[in-house]
Amino acid sequence: MKRVFSGVQPTGNLHIGNYLGALRQFVDLQEENHCVYCIVDLHSITVEQDPVVLKEHILDIASLYMAIGIDPKKSIVFVQSTVPAHAELAWVLMCNSYTGELSRMTQFKQKSRDSESAPTGLFCYPVLMAADILLYDADIVPVGNDQKQHIELTRDIALRVNNKYGETFIVPEGRFLREGARIMALDDPMSKMSKSAPNEASRISLLDAPAKIKKAIMRSTTDSDGEIRFDTKEKPGVSNLLNIYSSFSGKPVSDIEKQYAGQGYGAFKKDLVEIVVDSLTPIQERYREIRHAQELKDLLQEGTEKADVIARKTMTRVKERFGLGI
Repeated sequence: MKRVFSGVQPTGNLHIGNYLGALRQFVDLQEENHCVYCIVDLHSITVEQDPVVLKEHILDIASLYMAIGIDPKKSIVFVQSTVPAHAELAWVLMCNSYTGELSRMTQFKQKSRDSESAPTGLFCYPVLMAADILLYDADIVPVGNDQKQHIELTRDIALRVNNKYGETFIVPEGRFLREGARIMALDDPMSKMSKSAPNEASRISLLDAPAKIKKAIMRSTTDSDGEIRFDTKEKPGVSNLLNIYSSFSGKPVSDIEKQYAGQGYGAFKKDLVEIVVDSLTPIQERYREIRHAQELKDLLQEGTEKADVIARKTMTRVKERFGLGI
């Protein structure tokens, strides 16, 4: 079995773009692969966090992992900071990466654009991401296309170390998300749906109440001609809603177009509300069942113990290659 690694930052409620674009694929992958899924809390502190809120978000994300169908009996689920080897390997990799390649990272440029001086962690976090992946000998890393540059950096660092010190790391492959799963903001279909966008109506979070979901969908941006047709250039708002409808219902977009031919947007949006609410209800029920239960912390502790075994084995190999320790 191939090993899969991926992680999500605990910085707010996950939305349907996260779910349809990545998390649902996490569930599928665990059926035929050895999966390691992490809540990457060390990454979240590259920007200032309220410690009390962050701790709650960590448990929120862990609960949502399990609520959507990630099974701790099939996959390892744990919190990044509970396995010290992540930070330890990150330092080793920082000593084998270069400021030039890190300064070219698009996300760093975007996040530091309005600052005279950015936190060092923001500059170096792609190396921590590389450590997360390489620590578990991951073969496959399911990510969005916006993370492609980081996967390339991880591969470059792994190859560099292997060439200098002998075979140390498996060089991972990125598994990039299906194009149809790219979900855009409801208020601006030219922008990707984001949990950090100031307008809450731009997204549908996995834990949103039915009334809030209805309000967001019914007010979502479309156009004035009333035709339900997939055309991302001329009709980006309608195309985005068709993507959401298709992803949740399993119906091909072409069938949905035929189903609503000549009906206008009202009936289409009303049915989409029902489909999204029905799809999210079992996730929300399982989330409420596990979120404050001791079971959650017990499962995360078990995941930490399993992850730590793999991480320690990798660090033993790394230290031997680099001549560290005694």
